[in-house]
Amino acid sequence: MLTSMVDFKDFSSTLSLVTVFLFFTFFWTPAKALPVQPQVIGSLQPITSAPGDDVILPCHLEPQFNVEGLTVEWSKPDLKPDPSDRLSRVEYVHLYRDRREVTDMKLPSYVSRTSLFTDDLKHGNISLKISNVTLADTGRYRCFIPKLRSRVKQAIVELVVDPNYVKMGTTETELRLTDLQTPGPNKEMDLMGRPSRSHLIPIVLVCIVLILSGGACGYLLKHNFQGTKSLMKSAAVPNAG
Repeated sequence: MLTSMVDFKDFSSTLSLVTVFLFFTFFWTPAKALPVQPQVIGSLQPITSAPGDDVILPCHLEPQFNVEGLTVEWSKPDLKPDPSDRLSRVEYVHLYRDRREVTDMKLPSYVSRTSLFTDDLKHGNISLKISNVTLADTGRYRCFIPKLRSRVKQAIVELVVDPNYVKMGTTETELRLTDLQTPGPNKEMDLMGRPSRSHLIPIVLVCIVLILSGGACGYLLKHNFQGTKSLMKSAAVPNAG
């Protein structure tokens, strides 16, 4: 009887250690094993310039991702097609498709004034340069990669053209790294720019499975031990008589 108790305690201790080991293994592994999806990152701060300036609307992918073969759209989301004209269509500030600029869907006011840094597309730089800005260029701009395999395919950059703006340095707006929406290397962001918690789902599921499995094993072991104990008592009664 004493030997059985010792064996059961040793087995229970071993089972507990194995359960703890599996718990920590599964708890940490999924978060680290999940691949980091490239995310479209824009500027947190408005880009301000004076009329006649050349400006850069900063937008890039993080981590770096080659988008040379993907479609890149720059548009003004607040500019809607004319509802009275059924043939009207959404036009773009700049449209890059099939490794070249598509001009037949471009807003007339931006013709010959926009460009991408095509040599940097392989590094995930999709910033847009607008030359000779005017007051009419003020507004929100959306950079969007429709076929990007990511939860964050777009970003909004705001441009403010102010006639009273005092230029600092060159006439071309400089890209400031502190103005970029840059999440941590393992942090996903949702479409609203908030931290995504999707990576917690597999962790929670694994924890639930481990807890249920541990509880089931404990119940079965306890039930079997009590059954064995009862049999041993039953077998000992005749001997006592």
